[in-house]
Amino acid sequence: MRPPAELCLRRAERVLVVRWDDGTRFELPLEYLRTHSPSAEVQGHGPGGQVLVAGKRNVGVSAIEPVGQYGVLLRFDDGHATGIFGWDTLARLGRDYATLWPRYLDALQRAGLSRD
Repeated sequence: MRPPAELCLRRAERVLVVRWDDGTRFELPLEYLRTHSPSAEVQGHGPGGQVLVAGKRNVGVSAIEPVGQYGVLLRFDDGHATGIFGWDTLARLGRDYATLWPRYLDALQRAGLSRD
C-alpha cells in the first residue's frame, strides 16, 4: 500500500488524521491506536494471545517516526513505542473502527476494567 497523502497529529484532540490520495480519510483516536497497537505486547505472540489494554483514555503521542515507505512508529506518552503501524494496518483500523471499538469497550466492561 502506498503512503498516505496526509498524516496529521491533532494533539489537543488526541486524534491521528490519515488521508490517502483516493480521498479515503480516517480520524483515529490515539486511545484506539494504543489499545489496538500491532505490537507483540498488545497482539501477543500467536492467535488468541491479545492483551486487553485498559486505562488509556488520555494517552498521547510524543513522536511519529517514519519507518521507510512502510509505515510509522508512534511513540505514545505512556512509554509504549514497539508497534510499527504499516499503512495497511492504519487503513484496516480506520475501516474497522465501527466494529473494533465497540468490541473493545464490551471487553473492558466484561473484564471490569476502565478506560481511565
